[in-house]
Amino acid sequence: MGYTPVKFYQTGTHTIGNRLLPADARTVQSDDDRANALSCGHRACQGCGEALGARYAVDAAMRAVGGDLVAANATGCLEVFSTPYPETSWQIPWIHSLFGNAPAIATGLAAAMKAKGKATRVIAQGGDGGTTDIGFGCLSGMFERNDDVLYICYDNEAYMNTGVQRSSATPPAARTATTPALGAAPGNVFGQGKDVPRIALAHEIPYVATATVANLRDLEAKVTHAMSLHGARYIHVLVPCPLGWGTASHDTIKIARLAVETGLFPVFEGGNGDVTGVLKIRAKRPVEEYLKPQKRFAHLFKDATGAATIARLQAIADRNIARYGLIDPAAEV
Repeated sequence: MGYTPVKFYQTGTHTIGNRLLPADARTVQSDDDRANALSCGHRACQGCGEALGARYAVDAAMRAVGGDLVAANATGCLEVFSTPYPETSWQIPWIHSLFGNAPAIATGLAAAMKAKGKATRVIAQGGDGGTTDIGFGCLSGMFERNDDVLYICYDNEAYMNTGVQRSSATPPAARTATTPALGAAPGNVFGQGKDVPRIALAHEIPYVATATVANLRDLEAKVTHAMSLHGARYIHVLVPCPLGWGTASHDTIKIARLAVETGLFPVFEGGNGDVTGVLKIRAKRPVEEYLKPQKRFAHLFKDATGAATIARLQAIADRNIARYGLIDPAAEV
């Protein structure tokens, strides 16, 4: 009787393939000593990018500081699906702030730890609504004072928890409950919104980075580095939302990867006002490949009238590629 030898390629879980790797080459989530800070039992939707991003980010922070960590969490999807009263999926000291004051609460926590002579580190978390809109003033204040807090924004590009309303992180032409696919210019308006990672850089804080759930090792590495520093730090993570974006739950990683490969979401890091590194695009994709799987952009493909809008989105992607040097000139075909 014949047999087929099996070679294990999977290295991101507790499978035998991962155990074949040396301990220092494993991801945080693949380590037997992972914190499981966001544990099972939460109510996130299937395929939720935010739940995945938070799990990796917080566990990376926990490992970086030896488990001595406290978190402030703004109102939003992450707070709602993880802590339906009286339950919680958090296995760390965790406080729910108001929608807009997570940076201020985290600042107070950091000051309290310092006053008590404790080495406990502090992170703050929020979605794009609580970060780029409602909490923007508190966030800027945290940056300006250089408070010793790592703020992580999980960006799903709308107010998903309250019905998919537009935020200042919603991309142009995207359909939401408040930017319907109607009229001569359907979806969100071009020119609105805020590029908060660049605004954070302008504050000249010690560390700023962007990341996606398509590259979880990159996310872990950036959180780990951020926790090695003191002062205000900011990481902006793209976390696709199957419900709000109208994508298949199993395509979350694929969609996040396409956002990077088209240039619509540049992945970089920097500090003290300068970009110090970027994640290069190895194979540039047209924006259509990113837009088509998402129902929030379906109106752009109904007839020929959407071509001009798609071209404008392609221009945004091309500008990002040029601005951050995402493609090596020698690598372009």
